[in-house]
Amino acid sequence: MKIVSPVFILLLLISISCKNDKAQPTIKTAEVSFIKNAELHIRKGENDSIIKTIDIEIADDEYKTQTGLMYRKTMEENQGMLFIFPDAQVRSFYMKNTEIGLDIIYINADKQIVSFQKNAIPFDVTSLPSVVPAQFVLEINAGLSNRWNVEVGDKISWEKL
Repeated sequence: MKIVSPVFILLLLISISCKNDKAQPTIKTAEVSFIKNAELHIRKGENDSIIKTIDIEIADDEYKTQTGLMYRKTMEENQGMLFIFPDAQVRSFYMKNTEIGLDIIYINADKQIVSFQKNAIPFDVTSLPSVVPAQFVLEINAGLSNRWNVEVGDKISWEKL
């Protein structure tokens, strides 16, 4: 009967361990592209004048509303995403897997802006709720709602393509 040396066993274990430590291949996913579904107008509440017109992608099913702008590296200044829900209720969004800083604009069933979460931080999982019930949510690049002087009481309208 042969006795295996402890040094041999140690070398064998190190060898096996090193084989399992190989770096796993990185899985690359295709970048998600913006798809223009409609044009959206943001209007001043007191006089209905157009503040800004942007191209929007519409999220109106469960997959799109759950995914939103996740995994996107950029969004143009004249673009946004409009989430359309079947009813108005207090909504809450977060920035998990979202690489773009955003202004999140909550809009009631009458298409009137009711609250904001401005300058949402990329990848932050903190809950960002609406102050009151909202049926629509518009996401635009962080800082644009201030630059465009969008306020609670302003309204939106859109035309699908």
